Amino acid sequence: MLTLYDYLDSGNGYKCRLLLAQLGIAYERVEIDIDKGETRRAEFLAKNPNGRIPTLKLEDGTYLAESNAILCYLADGTKYWPSERKEKAQVLQWLFFEQYSHEPYVATPRYILRHLGRNHPRMAELPERLERGRAALGVMERHLAENDFFAGGRYTIADIALYAYTHRADEADLDLAPFPRIRAWLDRVAAQPGYVRMLPD
Repeated sequence: MLTLYDYLDSGNGYKCRLLLAQLGIAYERVEIDIDKGETRRAEFLAKNPNGRIPTLKLEDGTYLAESNAILCYLADGTKYWPSERKEKAQVLQWLFFEQYSHEPYVATPRYILRHLGRNHPRMAELPERLERGRAALGVMERHLAENDFFAGGRYTIADIALYAYTHRADEADLDLAPFPRIRAWLDRVAAQPGYVRMLPD
């Protein structure tokens, strides 16, 4: 059985949980508290030397890190990962966009606000990060003007990757009101079969 080393409040971990649920794959989940430094302990670093969650233990005992790499591994051979060359490259395009242009400016402000607090020195980072976060949302909004999903004309792991933190953008002080197409896309993702919420109500 697969084992997912995860942190419940992590959007990167949620990506993996959402795809696993939609694929109907049974797995064991092990909670790793990043706020307590559990990813920096020797036991975990032996699994992932980069000290980050999520990390997936495969059936053969191999450990796979990086959320989007995990998505690619799990989705291979399924409808969530296109087989056509150009569509596959389009999925990868959005996965790279998510990690480079989106996650640092949506997920990181959310982490600062939820886990460090508004009195923390890292609050000084927020103005620039949020400006770039709004720019990333603008890129998504423009794409969605002519597309229901991000790659291949259908729901794929590109949508899963972008959905994870976008649907919690309000927790990063990012207002989605100016982005109606993103809000409609969030509803389409939440309507997909097998959808599960990131956090309990």
